[in-house]
Amino acid sequence: MHENFVIGITGRWFLRSVGVLLFASAFAVSLGAGNRVRIAPNYIAGETFRYLIESRTTTSGKVTTPILNPEGAGGSTVSIHLEVLLDVLDASGGSSQSVPRLRAIYEKSKADAQSDAFDPAQPSPPAQYAKLEGRSLEFTVDSRGHIGDIKGIEDIFPDRTASQLALSWFSEIAVSSTFPATGIAVGQKWKSERPVEGAPLSDLIFRAESTYLRDEPCHPEAAATPPASAIASDACAVILTRFAILRRGSPHSEATPDDYVRNGLRVSGSWTGSGESLDSISLATGFLVRSTQTSDQQMDYEIASASTGSKIHNQRRIQSQSEISLVSAAAAVTKLK
Repeated sequence: MHENFVIGITGRWFLRSVGVLLFASAFAVSLGAGNRVRIAPNYIAGETFRYLIESRTTTSGKVTTPILNPEGAGGSTVSIHLEVLLDVLDASGGSSQSVPRLRAIYEKSKADAQSDAFDPAQPSPPAQYAKLEGRSLEFTVDSRGHIGDIKGIEDIFPDRTASQLALSWFSEIAVSSTFPATGIAVGQKWKSERPVEGAPLSDLIFRAESTYLRDEPCHPEAAATPPASAIASDACAVILTRFAILRRGSPHSEATPDDYVRNGLRVSGSWTGSGESLDSISLATGFLVRSTQTSDQQMDYEIASASTGSKIHNQRRIQSQSEISLVSAAAAVTKLK
């Protein structure tokens, strides 16, 4: 019933703790004493660059429904490979009333999937991601990292759930507000917290603690050919983020979201998760150079109809690993000419 949401949050989760706008140019501003820096987005129209995204997600467990399905999958592994060009079509110009408009071009989009059983109720990841290859999507991103005004996906994924899955890696882009407003310095720690929207359990939150570990040389391939507007630099800030998914309050408190109550459903159970990411961010440009992340989610919840008593029991474990890398921007600019 909620498999698409589970897959979607898995795809989004491994990108959540990047800590800067993944695909927007930015600048790092020295704040003086203590070598503090502040990273904030600075979109420049015409900038184009490429990211490689690799992820692997393993799911185990089962979903028990009123209708017995002996062929239902109990375990699966999905590997996703993306090569995306990101183009700033229109910068905000600093206006609080306007937002940058971006274009993502899926030069390569591939998914490999293995499952211990065929489940006709679930979409095929290879088929879905194959539809994206060679296509482009346009969208806006506001100051909070929210994506809107999406163009170009309707003919690829008419189904809203499927389109959200295709864009899941965009939807959790971190913004400068995840950093302390006064800037950050080596050795500093800071925390952030946000609700997990759309989850089948109420009061589910994503909590993170980040640490500015050190400065070190950036990835040599990325530093050698930065975007035309960037200032070359060998220094990257290395930020470690540890995060968790948990529920507020008592684990025995009411777990049913309001929209489920309105539809005559009741939810009970648990959903927890933990993980960490290690991110390298250019101090000269604010670009994410590399990010690696691991996560582990465990869920055991039941959705029941208040009127009929029928139930769906979801018992799953989802483990993910991912890597994001910035590659030569010069090649990306040439490709678009």
